Amino acid sequence: MADSEMARLRWRCRRGMRELDMLLLGYVDSVYANAADQEQAAFRRLLTTPDPEILSLLTGRSVTDDEHLAHVIQRLLKQNAP
Repeated sequence: MADSEMARLRWRCRRGMRELDMLLLGYVDSVYANAADQEQAAFRRLLTTPDPEILSLLTGRSVTDDEHLAHVIQRLLKQNAP
């Protein structure tokens, strides 16, 4: 992935909520480049989702039928687990 594409992706991870920013940027920095194409596409779809919906997915208040998006959510939660 080109540096400019990664920079754009990192910019899209900046949501204005520090915890969400850190979680999304952590995924981009540690997982995204080595993820399968379907997982990368699901992560990019997640970034088009409004913040309240992302938070709802991350807290388990809502679930998605999209198996690839559900996988991304699980990876986001796993990378941040104590």
